[in-house]
Amino acid sequence: MDIKSIKINEYNYPLPDSRIASHPMAKRDNCLLLVRDTQGSLSTHRFTELPRLLPDDSMLIYNNTRVINARLRFRKGGDGALIEIFCLEPVSPSDYALNFASTQSVSWLCFVGNSKKWKQGTLQSGVSINGTNIILSATRSEHRGNASVITFSWDNPAVTFSQIIESAGEIPIPPYLNRATETSDTTDYQTVYSHIAGSVAAPTAGLHFTDEVLSAIDAAGIPRRELTLHVGAGTFQPVKSENIGGHDMHSEFISVSRDLIEELASSQRRVIAVGTTSVRTLESLYHLGCMLSQGLGCQELPQWYPYGNNHPNLSVTQAMEQLLQHLDSTGDDRLLASTRVIIAPGYDYRIVKGIITNFHQPQSTLLLLVSAFVGGKWREMYDYALDNDYRFLSYGDASLLLR
Repeated sequence: MDIKSIKINEYNYPLPDSRIASHPMAKRDNCLLLVRDTQGSLSTHRFTELPRLLPDDSMLIYNNTRVINARLRFRKGGDGALIEIFCLEPVSPSDYALNFASTQSVSWLCFVGNSKKWKQGTLQSGVSINGTNIILSATRSEHRGNASVITFSWDNPAVTFSQIIESAGEIPIPPYLNRATETSDTTDYQTVYSHIAGSVAAPTAGLHFTDEVLSAIDAAGIPRRELTLHVGAGTFQPVKSENIGGHDMHSEFISVSRDLIEELASSQRRVIAVGTTSVRTLESLYHLGCMLSQGLGCQELPQWYPYGNNHPNLSVTQAMEQLLQHLDSTGDDRLLASTRVIIAPGYDYRIVKGIITNFHQPQSTLLLLVSAFVGGKWREMYDYALDNDYRFLSYGDASLLLR
C-alpha cells in the first residue's frame, strides 16, 4: 500500500457545529465512553467505568505535559494595534526547563497575529507579578516560514519567564471552539496529572481523568506510567493537500524516562495509550531505536521513516535495547528527542495495543491515526457516536479502542 497516495477526502464525515463541545462536562469523568472491544463490537458507557473496562493485563501510559499560557497580547505603541503573539516552542535556551527558568531574556518561535501592523520596533506590555509591576518587551529577529523568532525580555532579574507567561499570557484553547478563553479554561484545559510545562494544546483524552478514576485504576492493579510530549500548534493544522504525501507533519518534543524504556523492553502487559500524543511518543520510541541500529542517531524521527524499504523491523525488545545502549553512552536517565511521524492506514503498530482518545476533526492526521488502529471500521465507529449523541473534539466524549 502506498501510504503517501491516501486521499484525505476519504477521511471526511459530517460534523455539525452543535456536536462540538464548547465546554467540558461539569464533572469531567461523567462523559460518555464508547468502547470498541477486541472483536470490534461497540458499546456505550460512562468514563467512570473505565477501570473495570480495561483488560486486567493493561499498563496505562499517559502524557504529563502541562499547557502553558502561550497567547500573549501587546498593543503597538501602548494603545495602538493589537498584536497577538502565540508561543510555539523555545529557541534560546532550547531546553524547555532552562527557558522557563531564565531571568533576563528568552527567544521563542511564535505565530504573530496582525503581523502586518508590526513591521519593526519593540512591543512592550505591563505585567503585574505578586504586586510588582514589570515591563515585558518583545522583539522580532527573524522569520521561519509562517512563524517568527521573538525575543522576550523584562526589567526584573528576580522574575522567571515561567512567571511572566503565567501572569501575562492566556490558555490557548482550540480555534474550533469559536469563543474567547474563559477563566474556567485555566483548570478545564489541564489534565489532573499535568506537571511538565511546555504544550500549547492539551492532550485532551486525559481531560476526562479524575483523582477518583485514577485511584480506581490503581485499586484494579493496573500500573500507570508517564511520558512527555509537548503538543504543538501543528496539532490543529489541517491536511490541505489532496494526498497525505503532500502534508508536512510538525515536530514535537518528547521526553521518556529510562525506567519506562526498560519496562517496555521486558513487560508482557498490554500498553494502553491515553491520547494520540502518547501513541505518537510510544510508537516513535520504537522507530528511534531502529534508527540507532542503522547508525542514524535518534535526534528526530522523520515523517516517513516507518514506511521505508530499508526499515530494519526490529522486535520491540531489540529497539528498546538500542535506546538503552544510547542512554548508557550519554549517561542520561531520559531520552530527549523529537518526532514528525505520521501514523496513517497501513501503519504497523508496534507497542500500542489500546487507545483512549476523543473524537477528532474530519480530514485530520489524528483521524488517520485512529483509522490506522481500527482499520476501515473508523466510519462505523464515528457514525455510531453521531447517532448516539456523543460530543466531539477537545471537550467532547471519549473512546476506548482495543485490539
